Amino acid sequence: MQKAKVAVLVSGGGTNLQALIDYTKNNNANFEISLVISNKEDAYALKRAKNSNIETEIVLRNEFNDSIEFENRIKQILKENEIDLIVLAGFMSILTENFTSEYPNKIINVHPSLIPSFCGKGFYGLKVHEAALEYGVKLTGATVHFVNEIPDGGKIIKQKAVQIEENDTPETLQKRVMEQAEWIILPEAVNEVAEEFIK
Repeated sequence: MQKAKVAVLVSGGGTNLQALIDYTKNNNANFEISLVISNKEDAYALKRAKNSNIETEIVLRNEFNDSIEFENRIKQILKENEIDLIVLAGFMSILTENFTSEYPNKIINVHPSLIPSFCGKGFYGLKVHEAALEYGVKLTGATVHFVNEIPDGGKIIKQKAVQIEENDTPETLQKRVMEQAEWIILPEAVNEVAEEFIK
């Protein structure tokens, strides 16, 4: 069976990348991870990719004059590898319209809240969970969505709710949202979208 070719863009530990890798190993997935691109040389995600024999590329923002040149280099790598779908898995660089407009409904991101709550500019990592606890919501979760030029503004593909517990800290909440939501719905969403590419 032909599978959609996926590139995963990372900056850190790569736990969501690992969830995708595990999904492809344990299921008859519609996609394969062909490439991992990191904008950090020391991202542990690169080790996860190498452990699974996935090709890696490092593209450092400070080696380019501006974000357009940086994005154009990533675009070039994606074209060379004939990538169908792009997944942002903890990629800590906002992509501009120069990039997103070239891949409509082909870039997928996971955000650690139920969009439209606690999302947009400035809401990333632990900050999202700090905001949820500060506001006092009883439910949070994760959202997988398509990426456009508006941060966290693209069409929602999948969401999963997670209960907030009384003694939660941002760290405990982050861990639970990852385990109970992100690691489950990200591979499922990618698999659903990938199906469109193999028909």
